[in-house]
Amino acid sequence: MEIVLVHGHTITLSTKGFSDIINITDNVESAIGASGIADGLVTVTVVGSTASITTIEYEPALVLDMKEQLEKMVSQTVRSRHSETWGDDNGFSHLRASLMGPGITLPIVDGNILIGTWQQIVLIDHDNRQRSRKVRIQIIGERDS
Repeated sequence: MEIVLVHGHTITLSTKGFSDIINITDNVESAIGASGIADGLVTVTVVGSTASITTIEYEPALVLDMKEQLEKMVSQTVRSRHSETWGDDNGFSHLRASLMGPGITLPIVDGNILIGTWQQIVLIDHDNRQRSRKVRIQIIGERDS
């Protein structure tokens, strides 16, 4: 008999802003392990409108490449009506986060996230200051009884 479960876990991380990239794969794997779910889905979502969740090969050169490309895509110096309206100069961070999205959903197979050998799950904080970020890890699936 299989039992369908939903398990949620929230982590809080300190970030540096300016597209700080943090590997959270271990956090997600731990949450899956604690859930007891063998087969299902994991959704990873950052709470807030100036951060993103994605996957990347988390190695120093590619992390720098990603930051460079984000700057080319939406520069910190781009004119922003949001920044002009609110005076917080972080319009670029909202745009980057909107283009990348707040979360991802990945399969769980035999109790493990289905990702590639060099693929890690990362939080990217695009804001223009340090932040405390909440990331929700929601798992749904079956475990053998």
